[in-house]
Amino acid sequence: MEFRRGRMRWERIQSNWQHFKSSALARWAMLTPQELDAIGGRRDLLTGHIEEIYGITFATAQAQVEAWRGEQREPAFKPAPG
Repeated sequence: MEFRRGRMRWERIQSNWQHFKSSALARWAMLTPQELDAIGGRRDLLTGHIEEIYGITFATAQAQVEAWRGEQREPAFKPAPG
């Protein structure tokens, strides 16, 4: 696992966006699954979209994204049967 100061590196979130997308949707319900698909785990696009949709400052959106990132964990590993 790749953690820095207790937080997951953004590269891990972006590379496994399909897993983290549902958590982002739960946190920012005004974003649609299609928008999150288009964002594709890119932090700058996610932050900008949150700023626009929620009508908040970019700094506030950044703070929200960083807080959310701190809550994320690696997906559970499920060994293959057999």
